[in-house]
Amino acid sequence: MTWLRRRAAAPAPRAVPLSRLTDSFLDGTSSVYLEELQRAWEADPASVDESWDNFFRNFLGQAASPTAGLSGQTIQESMQLLLLVRAYQVNGHMKAALDPLGLDDRAVPEDLDLALYGFTEADLDREFFLGVWMMAGFLSENRPVLTLREILSKLERAYCGPIGFEYMHIPDRDKCNWLREKIETVAPREYPKDRRLVMLDRLIWSTQFENFLATKWATAKRFGLEGGETLIPGMKEMFDRSADLGVENIVIGMPHRGRLNVLGNVVRKPLSQIFSEFAGGTRPVEGEDGLYTGTGDVKYHLGTSYDRPTRGGKRIHLSLVANPSHLEAVDPVVIGKTRAKQFYSNDDDRTKNMGILIHGDGSFAGQGVVYETLHLSALPNYTTGGTIHIVVNNQVAFTTDPRAGRSSQYCTDVAKAVNVPIFHVNGDDLEAVVRVCELAAEWRQTFHSDVVVDLICYRRFGHNEIDEPSFTQPKMYQVIKNHPSSLKLYEQKLLETGEVTKDDVQRIHDKVNRILNEEFAKSKDYVPNKRDWLSAYWTGFKSPEQISRVRNTGVKPEVLKRVGQAITTLPESFKPHRAVKKIFEQRAAMIESGEGIDWAVAEALAFAALIVEGNHVRLSGQDVERGTFSHRHSVVHDQETGAKYCPLDHVVMNQNEELFTVSNSSLSEFAVLGFELGYSMENPNSLVLWEAQFGDFSNGAQVMFDQFLSSGEAKWLRQTGLVVLLPHGYDGQGPEHSSSRLERFLQMSDDNPFVIPEMDPTLRKQIQECNWQVVNVTTPANYFHVLRRQIHRDFRKPLIVTAPKNLLRHKECKSNLSEFDDVEGHPGFDKQGTRFKRLIKDRNDHKEVEEGINRLVLCSGKVYYELDDERKKSERSDVAICRVEQLSPFPYDLIQRELKRYPNAEIVWCQEEPMNMGAYSYISPRLYSAMKTLGRGTFEDIKYVGRAPSAATATGFLTVHVQEQSELVKKALQPEPIKFP
Repeated sequence: MTWLRRRAAAPAPRAVPLSRLTDSFLDGTSSVYLEELQRAWEADPASVDESWDNFFRNFLGQAASPTAGLSGQTIQESMQLLLLVRAYQVNGHMKAALDPLGLDDRAVPEDLDLALYGFTEADLDREFFLGVWMMAGFLSENRPVLTLREILSKLERAYCGPIGFEYMHIPDRDKCNWLREKIETVAPREYPKDRRLVMLDRLIWSTQFENFLATKWATAKRFGLEGGETLIPGMKEMFDRSADLGVENIVIGMPHRGRLNVLGNVVRKPLSQIFSEFAGGTRPVEGEDGLYTGTGDVKYHLGTSYDRPTRGGKRIHLSLVANPSHLEAVDPVVIGKTRAKQFYSNDDDRTKNMGILIHGDGSFAGQGVVYETLHLSALPNYTTGGTIHIVVNNQVAFTTDPRAGRSSQYCTDVAKAVNVPIFHVNGDDLEAVVRVCELAAEWRQTFHSDVVVDLICYRRFGHNEIDEPSFTQPKMYQVIKNHPSSLKLYEQKLLETGEVTKDDVQRIHDKVNRILNEEFAKSKDYVPNKRDWLSAYWTGFKSPEQISRVRNTGVKPEVLKRVGQAITTLPESFKPHRAVKKIFEQRAAMIESGEGIDWAVAEALAFAALIVEGNHVRLSGQDVERGTFSHRHSVVHDQETGAKYCPLDHVVMNQNEELFTVSNSSLSEFAVLGFELGYSMENPNSLVLWEAQFGDFSNGAQVMFDQFLSSGEAKWLRQTGLVVLLPHGYDGQGPEHSSSRLERFLQMSDDNPFVIPEMDPTLRKQIQECNWQVVNVTTPANYFHVLRRQIHRDFRKPLIVTAPKNLLRHKECKSNLSEFDDVEGHPGFDKQGTRFKRLIKDRNDHKEVEEGINRLVLCSGKVYYELDDERKKSERSDVAICRVEQLSPFPYDLIQRELKRYPNAEIVWCQEEPMNMGAYSYISPRLYSAMKTLGRGTFEDIKYVGRAPSAATATGFLTVHVQEQSELVKKALQPEPIKFP
């Protein structure tokens, strides 16, 4: 009471807007506060918030000339009525009829009880005054006076019917008011007969498609949509509405449940192709058109694309992204692909290209990548202007009940974290489903933010069609057994209205069945065409069966100088940190002298040269703008104003500011890597890179590596040139900051260790036939060329770069500018031109045959510099050291060249990592195959030097690390065989 009196006496009560009131206002002190507030308003209307000014004007103006039934209304009752309305807006969804099975056991919230607000049955027929400030959505009848019964009826109809709206958690008042206007109408939207016939037709297609598959392939897994068939007409209406609002392209990601139905009925993948895949699978044939087979995947993982006509007469391009069974993993891939579409189509306001994600209820609540993806939705370099999320809520995740699968009321509650509206809808009510799908499209196009549709349905069969669901949900499946389908319910509704006859319904059924059977007949002779597999941007790119000539990657000296000056120059008025200023002065001197080019400058030169050539470059990851090791500084900050400057934005005249994009990402590996993967798949004329903060942090995105990057081309025939930068190197920083887990990427490489492929340069397809490339580069120039190689060829492969840490500033890890150019005779130029060196031979000018060399040490990465330094100290002129820069695919030809050069040398593989890690397990069988062909001994003749096998990647004790490192470097140069205890 004292607090309220103090607030009432305050000079500015206007600081408490009416809209901020909550249920806590209903204690016994509210009337005192209202009286004080009214007196303040009477003394000076401008002294209170505008909302209170409107309230008192409306209420007291009405009370000044009371009508029957209003004479007894008090301000306290008016406020109680306001809070009752607010309770329905906030919690009405808890009373909505959402579960088509009627098994919902949610308790009705206490705040929907009239008694809580002091109202009784006797008040139901009393009339109450409603101002515009309270009930704008209900005033379409232009009746500011309603009985309490009428008010309750409208609230129940709006918030407690087959749709439950959650939106009052959104802090934006305009957004909430927009939704109120849409929700609080006099009656639910009535659709005309022609629209209802379209909906009926679409629902029959959805239902009959599943029935047809079930009849033809009774024992096949198809993860059908039975129980959630309204998804299909709902999606179609959503797409139609989106097209009306300006959307031209939609990228879709979804799990296996209902995927075949979406493919056939929404995206319009040829039904004959779907049926052919059921009958044993059709595979594209090899040939000049670029088609190839790969390993393929199960039919409910595949994707496709199609230009679909809409009900409004427009066309909209739909693409369904292929994905694995790892639930929700495709989410960020779809978002990244959508963002890329927006970039390439100059869709700056993000209204023409849209992403749609379909989820399962268990996975939406349980998979962390869902939140990681939602979290990207408003970030400047990741936003797509809103994604529509549709949760196909079966109410069972495999065999797990909701109470065991999540800790929240709804599976969609995670979306509240980013303030998006959530529309829960009863999946049996087709028109309600259509309504929320249209509303979701309107929201997305209006506010350019995410929205969630929670389609509450059920699974008529088990997790798959040969599963027995009654083992774990007997009560639910007893209800399902006797529950009519959504199609039966809608047909009954239309028949009862008299809008359609039984003959009308039967005609549609007959038409659908006829087409399904016709397509089934065609499936026996179905042959896919190129359009099924390749998109327009990728026209002309080679498959693994077609030779792609190796191209030079050098750049003209004058171009290098010009872009070098651009990337090392800051505006005169710009005031960088003094240390950064010094770095840029040193970089400018490197370009001017052409000597001492370090890693960061080489990278920037690669980016700049690609931009000059018209390519898009995008780099993202945690701290990539500055660089984890404070080496990149691609974005510089003015120390006085905080303004940012990116030199790579100024490489060419009038450069599109997004042609080069560098962005610090959120602290996510899974979603951000997936985003960049999706981005890279849209257009091959782009260099897209993701950098891990430390190499081993990439294991937070292991699903992306396992299921998409390493195997996506084999399974789905989709190429990507994504570059992954993984900082790696043993510097004594402990087990979490040393290893990029190089062995994992090499283990996933699919080249055969016992078969040497064709290595003639004119016939070689080694890289094309491998799933990806793994490199551990040791010079800035070679890093420059391996990045440019990603673009300068007629195919795309992922590139895993084991990136350096201490080599970023190592005094020996430098290159001259001449190693970057394409001038014959310069250091980077050989008889094949200027290009990436898969192996770097010994730095000494050895002849083609050196019989005096007793030991050939093969290594990769920074350990080379320590080996070379030790060789100098010990004056070991009988030891040769070669760097294997490209680990996978293995450079057999160059390895054999060096084996021939040193015919008397003992062969050593040296690495920093433990024996069970690093490259040894990958290198040793391939090195043996190269040796065997030349008659150079047995597998035992390969000497291993490195750390002993270990569970942890590295020691956490600096002194132990130093001792280990010193010993392995010395052992690598010893003439005696290396033995570990």
